[in-house]
Order: sequence, then structure tokens, then C-alpha cells
Amino acid sequence: MSDAAFGSEHSFRHGEHLHKSVEAQTGRASALLIATLLGGVLVLTSFIANWLWGDYTMTLPTGGTLNAYRDGIALIGALLLGVPLVWHAVSHLLLGEMHMDELVALAIVAAIAIGAYQEAGLVAFFMIVSTLIETRTALGARASIEALIKITPTSARLVQADGSEIEVDPRQLTPGDTIRIRPGDNIPSDGEVITGESTVNQATITGESLPVDKAPGEEVFAGTINLTGALDVRVTKEWKDNTLQTVRDLISNAEMTKIPLMRLIDQYAMWYTPTILMIAGIVFFFTQEWDRAISILVVSCPCALILATPTAMVAALSAAARLGVLVKNVVHLEWARGITAIVFDKTGTLTTGELSVTSMKPAPGVDGAELLKVAASVEQMSRHPVARAVVAVAEKAKLRLDEPSDFEEVSGRGVCGRVDGETVRVGRSAWLAEHGADLSLLKDPEYKEPEGVSMLYVTRGTKCLGWLGLEDRTRPEARRAIDDLRKLGTRELIMVTGDRWSVARRVAKEMGCSDVHAEVLPDQKLELVDQLKAKGHRVAVVGDGVNDAPALAAGDLGIAMGAAGSDVAIHSASIALMSNDLGRLPFLVRLSRAATNVIWQNMLFGVTFIVVTVALGSMGMIKPMLAALLHLGASSLVVFNSARLIRSGEELAPHAPERERASGHHHEHSVADSLGEPQTA
Repeated sequence: MSDAAFGSEHSFRHGEHLHKSVEAQTGRASALLIATLLGGVLVLTSFIANWLWGDYTMTLPTGGTLNAYRDGIALIGALLLGVPLVWHAVSHLLLGEMHMDELVALAIVAAIAIGAYQEAGLVAFFMIVSTLIETRTALGARASIEALIKITPTSARLVQADGSEIEVDPRQLTPGDTIRIRPGDNIPSDGEVITGESTVNQATITGESLPVDKAPGEEVFAGTINLTGALDVRVTKEWKDNTLQTVRDLISNAEMTKIPLMRLIDQYAMWYTPTILMIAGIVFFFTQEWDRAISILVVSCPCALILATPTAMVAALSAAARLGVLVKNVVHLEWARGITAIVFDKTGTLTTGELSVTSMKPAPGVDGAELLKVAASVEQMSRHPVARAVVAVAEKAKLRLDEPSDFEEVSGRGVCGRVDGETVRVGRSAWLAEHGADLSLLKDPEYKEPEGVSMLYVTRGTKCLGWLGLEDRTRPEARRAIDDLRKLGTRELIMVTGDRWSVARRVAKEMGCSDVHAEVLPDQKLELVDQLKAKGHRVAVVGDGVNDAPALAAGDLGIAMGAAGSDVAIHSASIALMSNDLGRLPFLVRLSRAATNVIWQNMLFGVTFIVVTVALGSMGMIKPMLAALLHLGASSLVVFNSARLIRSGEELAPHAPERERASGHHHEHSVADSLGEPQTA
């Protein structure tokens, strides 16, 4: 056994092990367990040595006596168990570090010095077993995090220019390479689907329990699992920059951070050991009983106190990572419990960020299908989000579109083209009027623009065929999340957007926001956050992380939505939600509060345990062997209490992928289904 054998415990406490694999640490812990059992067998054998081999007493040069079998075997076992502990403590002292294990090392040395070999061996045995339980349980918590990266494939199928495949190391892939992914394969790198359609399990990255459909043009992430079809994917990122590696680095960095309470313990650690040594010395001075002093040294080793916070935080981080919530610093996880105001960006956060046609109003004598067909025939030539929304609903209605000629797109105004020899324009009413369109129809109250809907007018020649209404769909789970946050005590739930007031009011009403700010510029978002802070609020800002980076940085907590695959989103926020499920926000607040409660439970128990057992040891009511056993029980209780946090969030229902929710949205169905009803809006 060596100093490295005990590295698992201290590196867990101080964050030194975070870039080592769980497998390596588990292997060392297993080797230490074997050596510990061997030493423990020797110590236990010493208790029955006289019965097995008789009582053979030797006289020492000092005049004392030694039972050759009993004491000799116990001494060998005590040295086998105790020397690594003592060496570990001495090596840290030589480096100028004090980790409080010096108390146990001193207790073992004192027991050997007074000839209490069995007591020394048992104390060392129970202390190492305590360390092993702490380490293995902590590794169990980290194993759920490491599961995120264990699935990384060791090979990738690279498609060559002639269409053949060769197997390569995923680390050799570069942006622009084409890889082939067959059903059942783990995806080796971030990329964009070129050909093929499939269903992909993204649970390890986004926390989505349901698989997500992938089609050409859509993004896939390293470490996710291809389930059904074959895909050809164009690699978009270097190995070191892919989403899986970014997630692992974020989690590792988070584990190395400390909350203020942990730093406070470190600050007073240098005073703790001298204080305990002074108490043990005073007790020995007045009682002249080594057992009392040794018991005090053993029970006062504050493993339970030291492990109280980091075990809880690692368990909480693993629970969050399982649901696709990446916390960059444990301080941010602690702060989440006290959030009193949340500022939501509208587009991409409370809404999907994808426009869809939700209503239409054909002119008298115009069929709904004709209105949509004419508009989509011209819009199919554009890649604008509005155009894609119009074409999508036309395809859903199975309309046969015409090929336009003389297509022209006017930025910010609309599109035009010739269909069946007539000029068709689709766009803003003012632009159409500039080109001589007869829009007198719009003066009729029946054709009044609905509140909160973006309007798209369609003309053929100079005749107005009617209008199409488009909306950015709200997320189905967003209202539930906001209601849950309100129940958790978040007083201010504010939506901000650069969109028009009519749209903003509609979305804010649907979401149940306490306040709304529309037509705001980026610097005005920052002013709003500063105003809330000035009123004493702890503010979280939630956005998509791409165009909200300044506001995310301004809040006490910046939370980026849908961060999977987006470096900007991941790095601009304190916390990254890898999926777009806003239900993760109430979970984050509950997890923060649960972790804080567990930490205080552990701290209170640790302090109480030390005070009570030191007092009992001073009165001679606890012997060294019992002291070691109590220490084992206290440390294990703290670790097991923290481990309860790993199961946080298991009650959350799986959320459907974004495309699945979109396809079932009732607005789109109502438009497609109502094409035969010209007057349906």
C-alpha cells in the first residue's frame, strides 16, 4: 500500500482526483480492500492465538514482557494497516499541508508505543474500512456522471471519396469528413445528417427520455445512440470540441469548485488539529490514561464533517447531469434555491422559435386551399422562416405547388413571382399597396388583423386573395414550469422580447407571466436585470444563449436553453439546459434546496458527533476500538445521506422531443383541416 492508495478519499475532499477515471479509482480501492482484509485477518487472529498455539511469553530487554504469538501477530497486522496511514499523514505534513488525518496517525503510533498492538490494528482497520466505504460510495455517485462518457465509441466508419468505408479512431475525424452510422451504433462525433433518416436516443446529452427523429439537415451529437436507420453524417467539430467532451469538462470543473461553506471549513482546518491535540493532552495529563487520549484522537478525526458538503454536491451534480442540466460551478447550484425573480426571453425560450401558420382568411369567392397554394408556390423559393412555415402547412395539406418564374425576394418586405402568367406577391400590406394592390377588403371588420398574430398578405395581380396569420408557438411545458416556479416562491416571472407588443401580450398571457416588456433592445434587457437586482432580487435570466449572452452574464444566474451542440450557449451561461424542457427549472430549484438541506443535516450531525464523542472519550466511556467503529458509522451515515440526492428528479415524466410536440400542435392541424372552409380563421 502507498500514499496513492489513500488518494481517493483526500482527492474526493479536495477535488484532486477529478480528471482520473472512476475505473482507476475503483481498482485502487479494491486493491486497498484486499490488503486491509489481510491485515484485519492478522489482527483478528491475534485474539485467538493463545487458544491455537498456547501462551508463549518473552522477556524484552527493557524488562517488559511480550506474548510472542498474540502480540507478535497483532503487531504485524497493525504495521501492515497503520504504516500507510502514518506515511500518508507525514508526507502531507512535509508538504506543509494539514488534512486532519494526522489525528488518527498519531493515535495509531501512540497505541503501538504503549504496546496496545491489537487496539492499534483494530483502529487502523476500522479507519481504512471507513475510508473505503466513503470512497466507494462517492465513486458510485460519480459513476452516474461518468456514464455520460463511457458510451463514447472507439471507432468510426469514415466514408471515402469512392464511397467505401474504413474504420478510424474518432479522434482523427476532422470537420468536413463524412461518417456512416448504422443502427445500434454510438455516434462518434457532432455533425449534420447528409442522407438517411433515423431515431436517435439523446438521453445522455439532453436528458430527453424519448428518442428524437433525425432527418437530413439536422444535428446529431457525439455519444448519442442511433436506433433505427442508417445515417451519413458530415462532421462539424473537432474531437476535443464536441458536445460530449464539453459536457464532461463542465462536470469535472464543477466538481472542483467549492461553495462558501466548504471554503470556511478549509479556512479553519489548520486550527482544528492543534485544538484537538491540546484537549487530548490535557485529558492525558489529568488522567494518565492513554486509552482516553487515543479515543479522543480517533473520534475527533472529522471525516463526517469534511465529507458533509462535497458528497452532497457530487450527488446533486450527478442527478442534474442525468436530466441534462449542466452546472458550471457548485456555487450556482447553491444560489438556485434563493431565486426570487426570473427574466425569460420569449423567442426560443417560452416559444419554440419556429413560426407556423395558425390562421387564415380568404377573400370572398376565394377557396382556402387556393389562397395557401398560391402563397406557397412563391414562398417555396425562399429560405426565410416565414416561407418555410407557409410551405410546411401546404405540404401537410398535400397541395400540388406550381413552379414560379421571375422570383424576387425583398428583404423585410416579402416575395414575388409569376405563377400561371400572373404576378403574385406575398408580404406586408404596405409593400403590396406600393405595387398597386387593392386592399380595400381589409377595411371590412371581418378581415381585421387578430391580436398577437404576424400577418402575411397575398395578392394576385392587383387583387387581394386574403391573409395568412403566423405565430411562434408557445412551448406546452412552459406554462406548467412557470406555475411550478410560482409555487416555489419565485415572485417575479418576467418576459422580455424585441417583438411587437401585441405578440408579447399574447404570449405573456398564455404563460401567466407577472410582467412583460416588449420592443426592447439588448441594453434595455440589461437595465431591467440591474433594476431587479437593485430591488433586492436574486435574478435568473433564461434565454437561448445565442443572442442573449449579455443578459445571461448580467443575472445572478444565467440559464441557457437548448444548449446541446451550441458552444455559445454552454459558455455564456452559469447553467446550461441541454434540452428545451423548461420543466428542468423547477427541478433545479428543488434540487438546490434539497442539496442545501442535506448539507446542513450532515454538518449538524458531524459537529454533534464530534462534540459528544470527544466528551464521552474524555470521561473514559469510549475505548479506542469502539471509537474507530463509531467513526466508521458516522462517516458512512453522512455519505449515505448525501447519496439520496442521486435519485432526485426520477419522478419527472419524460418529455417529447420538439418535433413531436410541434407535429401535434392543434393550430397547424386546424389550418390544414380547415382549407375547405373559406371563412375559417
